[in-house]
Amino acid sequence: MGKPEILVTPTSVADIAPLIDAGADAFVIGEQRYGLRLAGEFSRTDVKEAIEIAHSKGKKVYVEMNAIFHNEMVEHLADYIRFLQDANADAIIFGDPAVLMVARETAPNMKLHWSTETTGTNWYTCNYWGRKGSKRAVLAREISMDACIEMKEHAEVEMEVQIHGMTTMFQSKRSLLGNYFEYQGKVMEIGNRKLEKDMFLYDKERGNKYPIFEDINGTHIMSPNDICMIDELLELVEAGIDSFKIDGLLKTPDYMIAVTKLYRKAIDLCVENPDQYEDEKDELLEKIEEIQPENRPLDTGFFFKETVY
Repeated sequence: MGKPEILVTPTSVADIAPLIDAGADAFVIGEQRYGLRLAGEFSRTDVKEAIEIAHSKGKKVYVEMNAIFHNEMVEHLADYIRFLQDANADAIIFGDPAVLMVARETAPNMKLHWSTETTGTNWYTCNYWGRKGSKRAVLAREISMDACIEMKEHAEVEMEVQIHGMTTMFQSKRSLLGNYFEYQGKVMEIGNRKLEKDMFLYDKERGNKYPIFEDINGTHIMSPNDICMIDELLELVEAGIDSFKIDGLLKTPDYMIAVTKLYRKAIDLCVENPDQYEDEKDELLEKIEEIQPENRPLDTGFFFKETVY
């Protein structure tokens, strides 16, 4: 049984080395103008430095280019892809077919990971993009454990699954989407409305707070809970899922280091001593609960429940 990759999202170059020490195998970084919902902004200089640090330790760096690109951005894609090739990025994460087409022309040997957040829901679609040139498919966060395992059984590409962190509920290219809710009669109120950070939609009826994350790509409304699968990993590991993502969006570096250490231990136990993992998994969950922010309850996302549309 192979070990799945632990993929994390650093906030800055300074996070790379500590996260490697914590057990991370790979990193997702990028610039806001090309990537969606990045944990931190990485300039071209930062990207090069992050890749150099990671490669010196035998780790990988994937750069996000999964934004929704309009005409005015298309002309910039080739230059950025050439830069990533020269910087020795290990892969580009894309959703827009324009990235794939430009990459074929400018960097045909560049590894590509297909990620659209919501449409990786069946193996035919994943294999379709694989046959177009993608080496990995990032599965949607709304599918069940059984569906993930079934997709891996039929996959012609690597499979990546998010196992920890918040997920996206809604994205709009427009800024400050909360205005819409206020206009509709204040069904949801905006908390910290005048701040650039720490904004949220407050649903009084359900008692939920939905973080609002804004970047140059628009407004993103995030889940009120964080996924945590540290005590439910064994089936995914045994199924051969290739990469487990820990999303650090709106999380502190210290939190990410602590969580990465715990998942490193959990995954190593799943591979090397499954019985010991079963004995210790509850304790691992308790340790995450101890450091979890009070306003971010943990759950298992949609892994064990039906998605209701």
